Amino acid sequence: MWDWIVNILFQILALIQSFAVDWGLSIIILVLIVRLILTPLMIKSTKSTARMQVLQPKLQEIQDRYQDDPQRMNEEMTKFYSENKFNPFGGCLPLLIQMPILIALFTLLRSLPDYFEGNNFSFYNILPDLTTTPSAEMANGFMAALPYLISLILFAVLTLIPQLYMTRNQTGAQASSMRTTGVVMTIMMLFVGWGLPAGVLLYYDVSTLWQVIQQIFITQRVIDKAKAEEEERLANAPIEVDVVRHERKARPRKKK
Repeated sequence: MWDWIVNILFQILALIQSFAVDWGLSIIILVLIVRLILTPLMIKSTKSTARMQVLQPKLQEIQDRYQDDPQRMNEEMTKFYSENKFNPFGGCLPLLIQMPILIALFTLLRSLPDYFEGNNFSFYNILPDLTTTPSAEMANGFMAALPYLISLILFAVLTLIPQLYMTRNQTGAQASSMRTTGVVMTIMMLFVGWGLPAGVLLYYDVSTLWQVIQQIFITQRVIDKAKAEEEERLANAPIEVDVVRHERKARPRKKK
């Protein structure tokens, strides 16, 4: 099912490689292209996340009010999302778009010699073979595997940094839960990355580094602005009064 994505990726890499020469550099250029294309979606996703943070108390209020009536709770939450024009899954879109690219890149790099015969698939000899994995390189000794292990550690640590940055000023159970989730994800990334081609690790490392830099210099400003706009909108919104009308029951008539 990934064949068409792999073929598109193959054509793009072949085009980049025609002037970049180095395969690692070609992958880095591919990261920049993908990230630039995704920037508008990332900004939209960031705004969605900021709105979610502002609306969270209202959602919690609905959940508390109708906790004994799940059907009514779902109806009220759907109504709330509709009234506020909010998509709870809007923040997942950039990740969903990147996942097929990572899977296709894994497929392509695993069989790269079949696509490009007689090439040296290296990254300026820093990573001599982008098609091999850290686990495979360990068979050649620790020093031979060291560049791949560093790439693997970056693969894991760069997953944790965005999580820590997002919760740096937060306290409480939710922030603690997010940090714990980040640590668990980091450990999982070590196991996942152990069997990934070095080219995939390089792609992910550069992509996540871009995300961290973007988060520090751009994302936080977008979040602050989106929060301020949403708080202002809620403050100026008309107050809704939840009135429950009681049905009038017919008075019982006396039997004659």
